[in-house]
This record gives sequence, C-alpha cells and structure tokens, in this order.
Amino acid sequence: MLFEPRSGRLAAWGNALLAGLVSPDEAAMSIVGEDAVHRVEGLPGESGPVGLTLALGRLRALGVSGLRVALPAPGHPLGLSGPPEFNARALEAEEAVVAVGAAVGLVPKVAEAGPAGDVHVSVTWHCLPVREAVPADVPSLGEAERELAEALREATVVLTRLDVAGSGPVADAALSAYRARAEAGREALAPGYPPRAVRVLALAQRVDLMVSLAYESGHGGAVAASEMAARAEALRPVERVARRALVAAYNSAVEAREQG
Repeated sequence: MLFEPRSGRLAAWGNALLAGLVSPDEAAMSIVGEDAVHRVEGLPGESGPVGLTLALGRLRALGVSGLRVALPAPGHPLGLSGPPEFNARALEAEEAVVAVGAAVGLVPKVAEAGPAGDVHVSVTWHCLPVREAVPADVPSLGEAERELAEALREATVVLTRLDVAGSGPVADAALSAYRARAEAGREALAPGYPPRAVRVLALAQRVDLMVSLAYESGHGGAVAASEMAARAEALRPVERVARRALVAAYNSAVEAREQG
C-alpha cells in the first residue's frame, strides 16, 4: 500500500483551494478520501468542531496563504517549527499541517469503529498555535530527488545481499498494485503542483513501499542477529530520506509561490 499521509492530502488540496484552482467541495471531498468524515476542532472564532469546507474557508479568512506538511519521527522533527506542545502532538500523530500566513497548525486524531471489512474512520483535526519560523530539515525538490535516487540504489544493494529486498506473494501483490496505480495516472497531487513534485512524490512512495516490504518480509535470509541489525541500519536512513522527499513534494506548491 502506498503511503499517502492525511496531512499530505489536506495540504495539497488545501493549497489548490487557496490558489483558486478547485472548489471548496472538491477540496473537502478529496481530503476526506476513503474516510467517513473529517472535522476541525479549535479553530479561532469557532466554539466547536466544524466541517472541512467551513474550516478551509475560516483558515483563508485568518490570512492563511498556504499549507505545509510535517512528518516528524523520534529524533527528527521534520517540518516542525514549534512550540513544544504542537511538536509533541505532531510527533505522537507522526504528521501535521502547518499554515503559512497565520500562526496555526493542524494535527489529526483518527478514530475507527465497526467490524473488520466495514470500518468507519473519522478524523478530527486539532487546530493549535504554532511558531512562525523556518520548518526543520525540509529539502528542496532537487535535493530530495537526488537523495532518493542514491538511497534507493544503496538500499537495494544492501537488502538484496541480506535476502530481504521483498519477495513472495505479498511483495508481488504490493508491487503490482503500485504499478497499476501509477499506470492509471492517479492524480498523486492536487492541481497547481509542478511536474517535478509529482515525480518526487511517486519515487518517495516507491522507496517507502520497498522499506515496508523489507520490514514485513520477516527475517528472510537475515537470521543472524548481526544481519538483522544490518538490515535495520540500512533501512533507517532510507526511511528518513523518503519522509524528507514526501514533505518536499507536498510543500513545493507553497515554495513555488513564495519564490515566484
């Protein structure tokens, strides 16, 4: 399964809306995706949770001109700028959206209900104050693309040597699904994003899929503790590079407007 963070969908389609490229209803529907409902809580001027369409309009009224993604991990506050309370909430959720033009950010809380096969997913975005500063460790699209290509080559060599590069029916099915989705021309990003961002996002998702398959393949041939440690050591920097590239791709619409 391709990694498509909810914060990415919110930022991408929110940016398209703020640029006047899509309607509020189209943006909200694309952000919700396969979830049942998304609501936003804690918005300035609102006493309770509100729907996405109203929330996006409220953000625009607050002066928000763009939305950036943060995908932090322990020891790597990727895309965050503080304060500590917001960073902690974002780290717990492993993702967040940070507004440009107003000192607010959004952190999702996901709730699931219902039996297997009929799970009802609802998302509440908590709006919190953020520090207006340069986000941490976000590369340019060019940097992200170069890093990804190098990381993919190095990880493939190491994981193949350790016999955990991902094989068998589960890996084959996942890779087939990836190819089918790519060939179908799925709109990976919203209108207004440069072609390079689409390319970087697709490559980052491919790298993330490879890492997931390597983790899910069990011990594979790497039965020795030293080999298992080597696998984890090989995957760790690749995961970091993939997350940096995802953030660069989702944030590129904002960066392009600021540079233009």
